[in-house]
Amino acid sequence: MRQIQRAAIIGVTGFVGRGLPLLLAETGVTCTGISRSGSGTLPCVDDWQTPANLDLSGHQAVINLAGEPIDQRWSEKTRRSFHESRVGLTRQVVEAIGKLPADARPQVLVNASAVGIYGDRGDQILTEASALGSGYLADLCSDWEEAALEAQALGVRVVRMRIGIVLGRDGSAFKKLLLVFKSGIGGRLGTGQQWMPWIHLDDLHAAILHGLFSENLTGPVNGTSPTPERNCDFTKKLAAALHRPAIFPVPGFALKLALGGFGGALLAGQRALPTALQAAGLRFKFPTLESALADLIR
Repeated sequence: MRQIQRAAIIGVTGFVGRGLPLLLAETGVTCTGISRSGSGTLPCVDDWQTPANLDLSGHQAVINLAGEPIDQRWSEKTRRSFHESRVGLTRQVVEAIGKLPADARPQVLVNASAVGIYGDRGDQILTEASALGSGYLADLCSDWEEAALEAQALGVRVVRMRIGIVLGRDGSAFKKLLLVFKSGIGGRLGTGQQWMPWIHLDDLHAAILHGLFSENLTGPVNGTSPTPERNCDFTKKLAAALHRPAIFPVPGFALKLALGGFGGALLAGQRALPTALQAAGLRFKFPTLESALADLIR
């Protein structure tokens, strides 16, 4: 195995991506940033490219985190954007890899996916060996992963990171939650019985790096904490951390009316566990929601 000296990060300016170059630099890895603008000022990124003009020569690793934010109303237009920014762009990545001589190709591709691939599964415990689900998000994620898997035929180890709800100070979802709960108008969504597979941003970064450097880690990987929470418990613990009540539930029909398909996705649950990451030796810095909130709310 060649030593990883340079990694390309697609989606490097996003919420998850922008923290990775510094972490990689600490391990001796230099980074190429891939963004639509083809430029930026992120620390530890010394080269920039656009997705349309990928040149992955000289790269031993690729991290693909690109994807249009899905927390918006799903129209025909946005669904096309969701597909193209995930499936279409991943195909571009694999095509760029395929243009290289076999001995010059990246050795690993860590490609984003999402726990939505399992669909709405109630109380069922979901590991990487669990069957895939049904529905729009499950189908989108399945197509996304299939596009990434094409790199395996090119001799690339592919890690499909099925990411849960990422909690971080700069994350738009977490900021919105804090605003609502600080205002004292937070509460459960629908019945609140749906499972929320969350993960602290620091642990997701560690999981991605684990995917790069652990030679035996391949295939689907649940990027979630070991302790998913039901929505009703998540909201109670968040409210308690903020010293606010959580007494204003949002009815399921209101969510669907206001947000359409995305509202329905908020009512779906996945009790996903990070079996592959733990088997590969990853130790979570924030294994419980209480520990994560204590770090994020100061």
